[in-house]
Amino acid sequence: MVQVIMGLKGSGKTKLLIDSINTAVKNETGSTVCIEKGNKLMFGVDYRVRLIEASDYEINSFDVLKGFICGLHAGNFDITHIFVDSLYKIVGNEDPADAESFLSWCDAFGVANHIDFTITISADINTATDGIKKYMQA
Repeated sequence: MVQVIMGLKGSGKTKLLIDSINTAVKNETGSTVCIEKGNKLMFGVDYRVRLIEASDYEINSFDVLKGFICGLHAGNFDITHIFVDSLYKIVGNEDPADAESFLSWCDAFGVANHIDFTITISADINTATDGIKKYMQA
């Protein structure tokens, strides 16, 4: 399953993300990972969450992020949920078509490996393509 939380800065995405992360840690039996740019989540999430600072690994494109996620899974088959905070900031690409392709990849990868994804995108909801909208909550 892929869930997208999308909105402009100040729209409450971070609070929703933190709540989702903490709920996942409490209710899921596997490992929870959160990839972020910066360390704004450090004090808001449960200590059992594996926080990863994307800048430490030079994640600078959708393809690099895909490879990074594959590497995380290869190193830990117990991951059940991956959170990505500020997708566009991490990859340095704000093209909705590229994001749509990435989300589709996450969906297929998640189904094959029993991993859920929750991803925040800092952008106007009106810029979301149909392929992005299908992963957003109603």
